[in-house]
Amino acid sequence: MEPQLRDTRQQAEALGYDGGLHCDLRVTNLGRSLDWYSDVLGFSVIHHVPENGWAELQTPVAQVRVGLTAVEAMPPSGGGAVLTFGTRDLDAARAYLETRDDVRFDGDTCTIEGWVRLATLYDPDGNVLMLSQDLADAKA
Repeated sequence: MEPQLRDTRQQAEALGYDGGLHCDLRVTNLGRSLDWYSDVLGFSVIHHVPENGWAELQTPVAQVRVGLTAVEAMPPSGGGAVLTFGTRDLDAARAYLETRDDVRFDGDTCTIEGWVRLATLYDPDGNVLMLSQDLADAKA
């Protein structure tokens, strides 16, 4: 059975979304992770509260922020969100990241013709991230 498309404007209006998004990731070494997200992905540190084991970073995407929370051990794998960042040129982004020793990709770039290209990579704690390139706009 296919899900029914519904008009959700009323719910969205009632919730008053402001266009922002904040995601939080667990990390085992906050300093190492701050360096990695800054040096590798170009995020900038907004808040760093070492005594609470927490930091917040601004991504290059307007109103999208990532929090990093220090934990003693990573939770068991399985499920969880995958942060996917859109790129204008996935091949160029991947080639840049592949020059680094601290970036690990999971296999080849996947292409879904006419829709999207995806590349999966991991941060130092094994959190899954993806880069994407929209192919639908390229056809227009």
